[in-house]
Amino acid sequence: MSHDHAFFALIARMRYIDRWALMRNTSKENIMEHSHMVAVLAHALAVMENRYFGGQTDPGAAAVAALYHDATEIITGDMPTPIKYYNRSMRKSYQQVEDMATQRLLTMLPQELQGEYEDYLQPTDPHIHELVKAADKLSAYLKCVEELKAGNREFALAKEQTYQALMDNPLPVLHYFMEHYLPSFELTLDELQDTEEQE
Repeated sequence: MSHDHAFFALIARMRYIDRWALMRNTSKENIMEHSHMVAVLAHALAVMENRYFGGQTDPGAAAVAALYHDATEIITGDMPTPIKYYNRSMRKSYQQVEDMATQRLLTMLPQELQGEYEDYLQPTDPHIHELVKAADKLSAYLKCVEELKAGNREFALAKEQTYQALMDNPLPVLHYFMEHYLPSFELTLDELQDTEEQE
């Protein structure tokens, strides 16, 4: 079996890498599940930005970038945020590790595909990068909401800090999403269905 055809087999292993390793979880979340939600959110942000704020971003490109945004963790593992962003030196070092992991993943594709997938793994469009980062933070916030709804106070501070980070983000479409769509994530299934019936 050729080494340069192993890329997708490795991508399939994203489901074995759990997030929030330092926290007690009522429901585990792996990076494959997380990436799917980030893709849904990044796509939504692009669609809404185009519709309401005059944006011109390809929602599909945002979704694909989100699907692959944590792919390097197949090689590096999921490093907890407090460690990853401890200081400037740590951030720089971790970025170098991620860059090396990206190149390692690309070698697992045939040469003629590497350039195309490099742009999925490391988008060159800075605005797509912004949308994916916002969607990534939204997904983390929604995980905190889910855990607190289940009675797990372990995520209380993480929820506050993540919400503040979202509020500090200047993207207008992110604040639009937060105002109109975040409240429904606090509801139970019965409440969501009642809302649907009332409409």
